[in-house]
Amino acid sequence: MQEIHSGEALRAALDAGTPLNQLRLEGIDLAPFEQRLFGRTDLEGLVVLGCSIPTTLDLHLRRHGAIIFPKEPNAPVSIYRARLYHPAELYTGLSHGYATTADAQAYEWAMDTELGKDTYISMLKAIHDDAMSDNLADLLEGRRAVGVMGGHNLERDTGGYRLAAELGHRLVEAGYVVLTGGGPGAMEAANLGAFTRSPDKLAHALERLAAVPSFRPSIDEWAQLAFDVRRDISNGQARDDNPHSIGIPTWFYGHEPPNIFCHAIAKYFSNAEREDGLVTRSNAGIVVLPGAAGTVQEIFQACTPLYYHDEDRPGADLPRLVLVGLQHWTETLPAWPLIRALAAGRPMAEHVHIVDDLDAAMEHFPAR
Repeated sequence: MQEIHSGEALRAALDAGTPLNQLRLEGIDLAPFEQRLFGRTDLEGLVVLGCSIPTTLDLHLRRHGAIIFPKEPNAPVSIYRARLYHPAELYTGLSHGYATTADAQAYEWAMDTELGKDTYISMLKAIHDDAMSDNLADLLEGRRAVGVMGGHNLERDTGGYRLAAELGHRLVEAGYVVLTGGGPGAMEAANLGAFTRSPDKLAHALERLAAVPSFRPSIDEWAQLAFDVRRDISNGQARDDNPHSIGIPTWFYGHEPPNIFCHAIAKYFSNAEREDGLVTRSNAGIVVLPGAAGTVQEIFQACTPLYYHDEDRPGADLPRLVLVGLQHWTETLPAWPLIRALAAGRPMAEHVHIVDDLDAAMEHFPAR
């Protein structure tokens, strides 16, 4: 099956004589193709998702067996997406307060208990998340990515925030894409560092952002300052056709607003699908900064495929798992002893590490 996301791609498929029953059309205006589609009857199995369809063409498609999913006018975000989000899309309406933004409204829509009982709405959320996964896979194809995990409460005026920003910056300089959970705190810092190519601009950005340390009590002030800083960073910075600062957040955690320093955002309704995607797409490894419950969950989600890796296969292709913060991970939240116990005698043991500084962490991610 072939997914078509643009008029140009549909025109090419029609010109090539591609059987229509092998196509999935998403978010396209079909009016310019009305006459050409009227001449086709190989429509049984064609799936049309959220397209604009003239009434007579709609009848023709249905009569010949096409499956049509209409637009959902009450959804605050587009369900049938051909690309990941830009931060500005999610923050549309910020000048009137965060509560009016597409992001906040999507959270309210996602958490509506009555809508949660609606099978149709559940299906739409699943279609949206599948589009996120497809678009993310396309963006990362053939690239090496490092996931950076850490607490969402880390404030902008702390040494830990600066360390996370430097980590993101150094990973990109070493040739990796940086993936985070896309939220505030350590996630924002890592995305900031990955987004900013100039060390001087990064230092200046850190100084400015410290004026609003947290998204509490005001997401509005936190986000608006970030947009201002992002504009300053982008001024004079060469456009990168291969985005390397990616956020993967979820509306499940509605109290965590998405950060602004992502080239692209894959935001999910399903937290389970989002977490699995974040871990599995970190194909070069994961760096874990100090965090709490959510970060611990991600650690052991990353451990599972390492643990069950086929012992008869060489382990060189396993991603690395690097915990940063000896005291935090051995005393405050002693995850490390359990990781070592799991890894004992398995290929996993060569791929899990604990370090206490950034230089030691970067030794596990050599320049590409």
